Amino acid sequence: MSCEGCPNQGSCSKDASSCSVETNAQSKIKHVIAVLSGKGGVGKSTITVMLARAMQKQGLRVGIMDADITGPSIPRLMNAHERYAYATKENEIIPVDVDGIKIMSLHYLVQNESDPVIWRGPILGNVVKQFYTDVVWGELDVLLIDMPPGTGDVALTILQSLPVQGVLMVSTPQPMVSMIVTKAIKMCQEMHVPVLGIVENMAYFECPNCQEKALFYDENELEQFLHESGTKLYGQLPMNSLIRNVHQYDAYDLKQQEATMETMAQIAKAVYADVE
Repeated sequence: MSCEGCPNQGSCSKDASSCSVETNAQSKIKHVIAVLSGKGGVGKSTITVMLARAMQKQGLRVGIMDADITGPSIPRLMNAHERYAYATKENEIIPVDVDGIKIMSLHYLVQNESDPVIWRGPILGNVVKQFYTDVVWGELDVLLIDMPPGTGDVALTILQSLPVQGVLMVSTPQPMVSMIVTKAIKMCQEMHVPVLGIVENMAYFECPNCQEKALFYDENELEQFLHESGTKLYGQLPMNSLIRNVHQYDAYDLKQQEATMETMAQIAKAVYADVE
């Protein structure tokens, strides 16, 4: 495999012999960032959506690849779950465009949202590779890959086969989650894919009356986790309904919107600067 013609030539961590991507001639993707947690239920997909929106507001052209094939949630989080992708006569897939953010998910290729995807690992891996090679992404500044939980076949395929420049880890304060996220960090290190840093979700509760922050766990545990894992913290997000219902910004007061979006804007700016 040659790097010639690859949109990420010179900017990814792989050499030509380890890359199995066939570049789509109609796609020019400047940066590829994987969003990983190692564990489900920590808000990884929500953070992916909020990060995409924040980056777009900063003038970047953004796409989201929903690589959680068996449990795709990006379409619902983007409030675009009733739409479908379609293919051209050249068998290329046109992604769904939501407010200027391009999205590809298996959700857009199945007839019923509730139908289970009962596929084995090799098939799942081939699908995510096709989401990169066969989808007409066009020109993107950044493609965010919403990874499946865990360190299984699909995660390995993405880190081995796609030109991922860095991984953004999503965690929550519980010690058990930190331990599992550490496993995912070590997997990335073994795959020679840089871990950019961590976003801690559901880190605290802010009183709506006095705005005092109540931490769920000892703050020293976070510092120890960052030290032992050798990673940095991009930011912390509170536990509130606004983040849980990320596609319903209009249902919340202006103060909540501004605080949440300002935090994500800072995180987005820092993450993008680290891959530039």
